[in-house]
Amino acid sequence: MAASRRLVQSVAVITINHPPVNALSSSVRHALVEEFGEATKDPKVEAIVLSGSNGNFSAGADIREFGTSAVKTVSLEDLNSTIEASKKPVVAAIEGVALGGGLELALACHYRVANIKSRVGLPEVLIGILPAAGGTQRLPRLIGVPAAVDVIVRGRHIPATEALKLGIVDEVVQDNTIDKAVQLARKTIGRPLDKRRLSIHPIANNLYMQDLLDSAEAKAKKQFRGAKAPLACIEAVRAAVHLPFHKGVEKERQLFLSLWATGQPQAQQYAFFSEREAGKWTHPSGGRWETVEPQRVRTAAVIGLGTMGRGIVTSLSKANIPVIAMEQDAKQLEIGKKAVNSLLEREAEKLKQQGFAPEGKLGTVHFTLNFGELKEVDLIIEAVYENMELKKEIFRKLSSVCKADAFLCTNTSGLNIDEIASVTNRPRQVIGTHFFSPANIMRLLEVVRGQHTSLATIATSMHLGKVLGKVAVLVGNCPLFVGNRMLGPYLEQANFLIEEGCYPEEVDQAMEEFGFAMGPFRMMDLAGLDVGWRSRMEKGLTGSKAPEGLPARQRQGSRYSPLADILCESGRFGQKTGKGWYQYDKPGGRNAVPDPWVNDFLRKFRNTYQIQQRSSSPEQIVERCVYALANEGFRILEDGIASCPEDIDVIYNNGYGWPKHRGGPMYYASTVGLPKMLEVLENYSNANPDVPSMKPAFMLKKLVAVGGPPIKEWRTQVGKLANKL
Repeated sequence: MAASRRLVQSVAVITINHPPVNALSSSVRHALVEEFGEATKDPKVEAIVLSGSNGNFSAGADIREFGTSAVKTVSLEDLNSTIEASKKPVVAAIEGVALGGGLELALACHYRVANIKSRVGLPEVLIGILPAAGGTQRLPRLIGVPAAVDVIVRGRHIPATEALKLGIVDEVVQDNTIDKAVQLARKTIGRPLDKRRLSIHPIANNLYMQDLLDSAEAKAKKQFRGAKAPLACIEAVRAAVHLPFHKGVEKERQLFLSLWATGQPQAQQYAFFSEREAGKWTHPSGGRWETVEPQRVRTAAVIGLGTMGRGIVTSLSKANIPVIAMEQDAKQLEIGKKAVNSLLEREAEKLKQQGFAPEGKLGTVHFTLNFGELKEVDLIIEAVYENMELKKEIFRKLSSVCKADAFLCTNTSGLNIDEIASVTNRPRQVIGTHFFSPANIMRLLEVVRGQHTSLATIATSMHLGKVLGKVAVLVGNCPLFVGNRMLGPYLEQANFLIEEGCYPEEVDQAMEEFGFAMGPFRMMDLAGLDVGWRSRMEKGLTGSKAPEGLPARQRQGSRYSPLADILCESGRFGQKTGKGWYQYDKPGGRNAVPDPWVNDFLRKFRNTYQIQQRSSSPEQIVERCVYALANEGFRILEDGIASCPEDIDVIYNNGYGWPKHRGGPMYYASTVGLPKMLEVLENYSNANPDVPSMKPAFMLKKLVAVGGPPIKEWRTQVGKLANKL
């Protein structure tokens, strides 16, 4: 049964029963309408408690029903109106989560009791839509417009204790949530309910309110470039201010339908479901890591306490895993210790604000210089800087010190996992765990399998990612793996564009208006131009001069842009030095301002090489950069480095600032149309044969040859064509 009812004294306890998260599907809505109807008519029932089974109230609507005939049956707002109009008091007993439609359902109840471990929220904006069952109308009437706009536009999950402070719930309890809700329901029997019916609450409409909404809209346009849902959410709240409740609900529904027509919800829902499928991959032996039991990680160690190492230690501690944190000398250890402790203090404060005692919630951290203390650790993550010889030296030591069944992980962003594993006595237990900085915040984890990596090692690493709250994606071993490998052609095209006549701010503006969190040149300044420059120098890939003493524009027979190298030779490393592609008010400053020096430098460069300056439209800039990015994605699929397009999109959505309302680079390619993308790449490649990254990938050609199928059908073709590693 989708819902059930039982009588506790004179209170009907109606329970949603639709595992695993009590999604409010068509069948659930029908069942709830029936149960409320029966409870309303039953003379023995004086009050009603609404709860969810298996420790969850409801995670909201069943998004698989969006766009289907199921949404045309009993609507959630019809159900909510029935509940709110009840002459018998209705109390929501919130356990686990009340998200999206789940919170809208709870808002229709007259009272709300929440377990202290529960979370509430309206996260619809994260999948490209808005609350469409009265959420944008009831919440502002309950907690005020400013707080409601923040909750709805950000789509965040709100801990119960904060929900109490905001006024979303009436009571927070430690345990026995349903019993406490029954007690509250009995107390409210006979009380007038009009003040508890949110639909009849007025909202003050004044000049301040209009300024607040206008300001929120301007902020959302800047923060969520190109995304329609945040703006629609604000428009819906504006309707709550201006219109009667029933008219506001109509406006809410109209906005929902207009969003659906943009295609953005479909892209964001694709991104949502792709995360659930991330990392699934078949071993050459025919096995799948998901079928292997992961080893429990009772203790962990992190070697290297730079920015990345500190974040990894914090992530492990947040997951209540005891950590040994190690550095090479006492000075670096002390610096790292202070930084880690500062991060952990912030985490403890967050737990305290959420009503949890930090003790027992954070794993202990022990700092040491002694490799010998790692001998009983279950899993070690090496997080030193990108130097192969240093990493191999560390793995030799780990191989001799650690217990036989310990897993050895390297946090490299692109070095050869097999070469690192080759110096150990356990290559099957070596794996890449590429965290993204700051590691205690960024959700993405690239798990890199080597040639000899066992299924148990993969399973343990993928499970660890889940325990740490990461989106773990399994990828193959190649230079730079997936994310950074695709970044190369993208940045290459950005550099070629400014050689040819654009300026950094023009390219950045075009990419940011497309929806990227940060354009390529601002991103390079933030990361530090010297990082790539030193790596290129170590490999002998920069610093060479043409015969006339000019910077070389060819490298290994391919076109090469020396612009970043020249900037570094001039001491312009980006934000850290106060100047790079942009200038900053001080070293470490973050306010990027176009630099006349750079513009003059580019003009001189073009004159030197007799490059005729030509402008590019924002559309052309996006086309060049994004098509180069996606084309490399097709090559990655071709090489078997990623098992499916969804994995690539998950990586870019969560680690590289790709706009989720566009689904991911591979999804975007499917919406553009593969034949069109192929045509553009072929035209560019024919005109620029010295740019191999723009030569269309074989996988792209093959997909076009079989009819340019929708992305959901790519898996079949990828499985047929990908190289077996």
